[in-house]
Amino acid sequence: MAVQQSAGADPYFPANGDPRYRVHRYELALDYRPGPNRLSGTARINAIAGRAPLAEFHLNLADFRVGRVRVDGRQPHYTHRGGRLRIRPAKPVRAGATFTVEVQWSGNPRPVASPWGGLGWEELADGALVASQPVGAPSWYPCNDRPADKASYQISITTPSAYAVVAGGRLLTRTTKASTTTWVYEQSAPTSSYLVGLSIGKYQTVLLGDPGLGGVPQHGHIPAHLLPEFSRDFARQPAMMHLFQQLFGPYPFDEYAVVVTEEELDVPVEAQGLSLFGANHVDGARGSERLVAHELAHQWFGNSVSIADWRHIWLNEGFAKYAEWLWSERSGGRTAQQLAAAAHRSLSSLPQDLRLADPGRKSMFDDRLYVRGGLTVHAVRCAMGDEAFFRMLRGWAGLHRGGSVTTATFAAHVARFAAEPQEELFEAWVYGTALPPLPTG
Repeated sequence: MAVQQSAGADPYFPANGDPRYRVHRYELALDYRPGPNRLSGTARINAIAGRAPLAEFHLNLADFRVGRVRVDGRQPHYTHRGGRLRIRPAKPVRAGATFTVEVQWSGNPRPVASPWGGLGWEELADGALVASQPVGAPSWYPCNDRPADKASYQISITTPSAYAVVAGGRLLTRTTKASTTTWVYEQSAPTSSYLVGLSIGKYQTVLLGDPGLGGVPQHGHIPAHLLPEFSRDFARQPAMMHLFQQLFGPYPFDEYAVVVTEEELDVPVEAQGLSLFGANHVDGARGSERLVAHELAHQWFGNSVSIADWRHIWLNEGFAKYAEWLWSERSGGRTAQQLAAAAHRSLSSLPQDLRLADPGRKSMFDDRLYVRGGLTVHAVRCAMGDEAFFRMLRGWAGLHRGGSVTTATFAAHVARFAAEPQEELFEAWVYGTALPPLPTG
């Protein structure tokens, strides 16, 4: 596992995350009541101090009532305002030492404000879901909210028994007592805080395909009345999984789940081992199949191989966009070259002022970043040739599995596999703004 963490605060979200320490594991015990939208929780956070002693540190947590805080069992001084829980331990934590933080909190969870609207915990008409990218995780639990700080998770959630709970990871136990059920999930793979996915609703669970011996279990969780449409729209997901394992390497997690909510979502949302779709993405005609491929590809690119900070988001979205094109090419649709040509035409008529390597916070979810990111990956393929390109791609997903990367990491990785230098390609496509000519292989 290769880990490359950002040395300082995220330049796009300097108030989120604390680079002075890193978290090894979160253990969350939650109780949620959908009717009053009431959440109470206890977090046990195992962390490691950085190179300097920690006289104080902070977690990100939205506007909840904090009932108890402990550091290694002792009561610290703490303040909680503006989404930050600032903690001053009774005794500074030694440099490089492990420490444990316990936090109890309760309240009515709601999305946190962002330039893109509310993010994080969203109350639905009958249930809830979490869609945290990029800074919504503190809407429901205390965390070191920076993408490079990846940890394992155990999440226990108690809800009324009428509701199903779906989280990324492996379901360890489901225990019913009286009118409530407690669901316990384990995600052992290193996970960024924004990628901790959760959905609470009334779902029917189905198995997608037969994983076979050693295969990846894939489950769908959907409202019962959408099952006929879902069965057609997601029928080819097992074939996508098979193809992407051939092209990208082994699936990086234990299982993969997809949830379809009763409500519409603007876009699907990826989480670690889990993707969330809206009812509008299910039409019985495979109208959103490219998005099914896109979200699945994120499990390799964005989730397993994560970005060190948000300046590098094109590494998530460019690869997921290109995976859409690869699926089309390999499943009898338009070729990647044909799709690249169409994408190039669309970009050529739009403003050319976006820089992939550092798009700025306002443009990090601009459609142009996704499309130009896919075109950049295609340009690398054309320059390298298929044999070297796909070896490079499998190496990228394998070498950095569970880790964090930057644009410079990727450029150096490509250089190791390419027969000729690719500096000019990166300068034009990644660091420049003008649209280069359409790449051809």
